[in-house]
Amino acid sequence: MKQFPRVLIVEDEPAIAELIAVNLRHNGFSPIWAEDGESAQRELDAVLPDVILLDWMLPGQSGLALARKWRADSRTKPIPILMLTARGDEPDKVAGLDAGADDYITKPFSTQELLARIRAVLRRRAPEQLNDSVTIGILTLDAATHRVSCQEQPVKVGPTEFKLLHYLMKHPERVHSRSQLLDKVWGDHVFIEERTVDVHVKRLREALGVAGTMVETVRGAGYRLTAQPKALLQA
Repeated sequence: MKQFPRVLIVEDEPAIAELIAVNLRHNGFSPIWAEDGESAQRELDAVLPDVILLDWMLPGQSGLALARKWRADSRTKPIPILMLTARGDEPDKVAGLDAGADDYITKPFSTQELLARIRAVLRRRAPEQLNDSVTIGILTLDAATHRVSCQEQPVKVGPTEFKLLHYLMKHPERVHSRSQLLDKVWGDHVFIEERTVDVHVKRLREALGVAGTMVETVRGAGYRLTAQPKALLQA
């Protein structure tokens, strides 16, 4: 008997949940509905789904809090999470991704868009995982201990910025397009907006301080990490 991909819908509005569930059933998925974090946790404890559709605004624990909680649990960590949100602002989207969501979709959305995004996270390619140490110019990154230092002084960077810096340092002096960085750092999440990369590059530069100029913008092409940034050469 063919197994249909299980989709856990965590949504407190019954009309929206039912509409999503009907469309999923018609397109070869097996939907399960939970109206809040508590009932969603019961479903997860019983059977792990293949993907979670998680509403941002929920009674009790927010979708953001639930995403963080499930990402911190080794049992639920691998499950793709797609945030359903009425919040279209860039900081909110980035907050959702930082909390562990694999993608987000802003209400109102079309059935075709929802299905495409679900299929995208289900077939996603995991980003590169490397436990090594690399030094470029004044920067050193140790993946095993998750530490970054600049001129031998510790630098604090967020988890996404760490992965981004690691990839750039492993491939220095090359220009990487936003879509390439999405594939290599976030995984093959084809529907995440490319502007998300810009937000994290800005955060990374701010965190690196004097070494921030090493992450260069190449107009019309993307970003590269260089040991000798133009800003320092011209100083």
